Amino acid sequence: MTSTEAPARPTPPRTGARTVRPSGPPRRPHRSRTNLTLGESRTARVLALAVLAVAALVWLLPMAWAVLTAFKSEQDASNPLRWVWPEHGFTLQGFRSVWERGDLPLWMLNSLLISAAVTVITVLVSAMAGYAFSRTVFAGRRGLFALTIAAVLVPPQILIVPWFQQMLTLHLLDTYWAVILPQTVAPVMVFILKKHFDSLPRELEEAARIDGAGHWRIFWSVLLPLSRPMLAAVAIFVFIGAWNNFLWPFVSTSDPALMTLPVGITSVKDAYGVQYAQTMSSAVLAALPLVVVFVFFQRHIVKSVATTGLGGQ
Repeated sequence: MTSTEAPARPTPPRTGARTVRPSGPPRRPHRSRTNLTLGESRTARVLALAVLAVAALVWLLPMAWAVLTAFKSEQDASNPLRWVWPEHGFTLQGFRSVWERGDLPLWMLNSLLISAAVTVITVLVSAMAGYAFSRTVFAGRRGLFALTIAAVLVPPQILIVPWFQQMLTLHLLDTYWAVILPQTVAPVMVFILKKHFDSLPRELEEAARIDGAGHWRIFWSVLLPLSRPMLAAVAIFVFIGAWNNFLWPFVSTSDPALMTLPVGITSVKDAYGVQYAQTMSSAVLAALPLVVVFVFFQRHIVKSVATTGLGGQ
């Protein structure tokens, strides 16, 4: 080789297999979920975790104060200097007072029955409505779905008077159905489940149709089993909302035997004045079933939230 000749470029090693480049635009490099949420650098991740830790601490402090107050005597609960460690030690007097002065087992049973009924009816109706909006074609579907979305903007407090008039017309006041039926109207759950059914592949439905399945079989045997995490998330949110609902059970019932837990606890506070330890004991007892429900369903909730957060899948 002479000095005027250009050096030969190194040729890539031949592996024997022919490389086929995909057609179309180049794909974007895949990034891990951690980098997308907390940043690329270690400093950004540490800073984000520190902010989240501070926010979690601020969120936990009122709950910790409520639990500590529930185990104090009334004298220590009303003393601001003893907001952490009581002078007379921890006691169960607040829980005993709530249990003896109120009808706590009946209130909890009513709340459990009403919340369970509201959850089952709401999930079933919302799932069927979401399937109809997502997988069927009928006249006025878009207008009806737009009306459903518009109903999300209506606060439930405005509907108290129409609900009361409807229950009065149907002679359902002071019954369980008067408390249950209005709470099953959940347009936001219809919207969530409709979007979830939109994300499921159409090939599953087409394969079921080839086997002779109709809409009901596709809905019940194909799409619902694939939607268990989303249904669990919807169910837990509906159950929590029904369990904590105070206004409508208070308006729709006057029979003490139909009181739910939030309504019954309020009646105890009014009868015996403001007692902080007793009030916090009632709040802890009211929140305890929700904690148990969340512990059992948290895996489904986290899975559904993680799935819906990745590209709307």
